[in-house]
Amino acid sequence: MNSHEHPLPQLGINIDHIATLRQLRGTPYPDLVEAARLSVAGGAEQITIHLREDRRHIHDADVRDIRAALGKSIPARLNLEMAATDEMLKIARKTKPEWACLVPEKRQEVTTEGGLALEKNEKRIRKILDGLKKSGIRVSLFIEPTAKAVKLSRAWGADAVELHTGKYCIETQRKDASTPKGRKRVENQLRRIEDAARAGQGILVHAGHGFDYENVRPVAALADGGMPLIREYNIGHAVVCRAALVGLERAVREMKSAILAP
Repeated sequence: MNSHEHPLPQLGINIDHIATLRQLRGTPYPDLVEAARLSVAGGAEQITIHLREDRRHIHDADVRDIRAALGKSIPARLNLEMAATDEMLKIARKTKPEWACLVPEKRQEVTTEGGLALEKNEKRIRKILDGLKKSGIRVSLFIEPTAKAVKLSRAWGADAVELHTGKYCIETQRKDASTPKGRKRVENQLRRIEDAARAGQGILVHAGHGFDYENVRPVAALADGGMPLIREYNIGHAVVCRAALVGLERAVREMKSAILAP
């Protein structure tokens, strides 16, 4: 079932950091297909992986293995995060994920630092977007939470936007987040997300980056006429960190509860 067909928000689990653990020692474990299976057992409807140009965690073989398992032995869809490049377009066309999310990518960054610069890179983004859609792959654009970016994404033919929630999450995790000034900064960032989501008529609105088990709740509570404004969440780091203590299936189940009962 696609996220737009379901009245409740859906959860995609990003397993990149499971691959990072493997790469630290160059071992054949942990097994990413098993991580996908446990994530779905915990309630995830989607597995998200980012095949970076430098292959720092997810590798081409991982994409093939996970694609082969999802929808067959594991009932979930695949969301492939990718840079807007010809190389990644070729891989996506061959792999055929249900979703591809176009993201900005810098070699030196630890993690994705912001949304796509849409207007600056219009020609390249639209070329890759169109190529994916011609192959029957649904496309989301990873953008800053602004109404302008949402409307532009819709005009270009994207099926969804994924709002970059990093600035909001950083504010919630500051030491002074509970002070009057800190709460004001959090509220301002939350309002940005809400305003962008409300501009999403005619396009699906997803969200991701930096969420933990507490700061996701105010976002999940955003609604219009009883319907959630955000229809899908893609979350990785917090879940993998929690999994180190309680196991992956339980960690996913707890995150699923956080977005369904904020």
